[in-house]
Amino acid sequence: MKKEIKTTEAIFPMPVLMIATYNEDGSVDVMNAAWGVMLDRDIIGLNLTETHKTVQNIKARGAFTVSIADAAHVKEADYFGVVSANNTPDKFERSGLTTTKSNLVDAPIINEFPITMECMFIEYQDSEYGIGVVGKVVNTLVDEEVMTDGKVDISKVNAIAFDPYTHGYYKVTERVGNAFQDGLTLK
Repeated sequence: MKKEIKTTEAIFPMPVLMIATYNEDGSVDVMNAAWGVMLDRDIIGLNLTETHKTVQNIKARGAFTVSIADAAHVKEADYFGVVSANNTPDKFERSGLTTTKSNLVDAPIINEFPITMECMFIEYQDSEYGIGVVGKVVNTLVDEEVMTDGKVDISKVNAIAFDPYTHGYYKVTERVGNAFQDGLTLK
């Protein structure tokens, strides 16, 4: 029997994405965002409000990076979600992580996260059902250590997902099926 609960943000798992930008002074700003989605093969949508310093930076710089958070850096990833750059301007420095400047967009790449998408800002949608930040992925960088035979190996990435029911983080590691194949057995 199913039971009614009060949670409405109930799609699970939610990605744990690190959105990185440069502040006006060139320092690094990073925020944790669980509400992100691919709108098309190279278009990303981030459900972020304009009150975030990160969104202000994205609009000013015209660029940002999106990194996939991993289990090895869950503490830092969570920190980027609980501390605001509006109140703690040096929050990135406090994390102990490092960055490299992107060659393609005006945004930092967080060196410690295994997958990073470099994005150009397209628009900010602020209507009642607007997505927020919309960007074009111009390049994806992957640490060689998380690849097998030239492809990303999710079991090596140890990506984390956010559980909105219990506010927990979980590793996404085990392959349980083959997309576009397993369902064919029911035809």
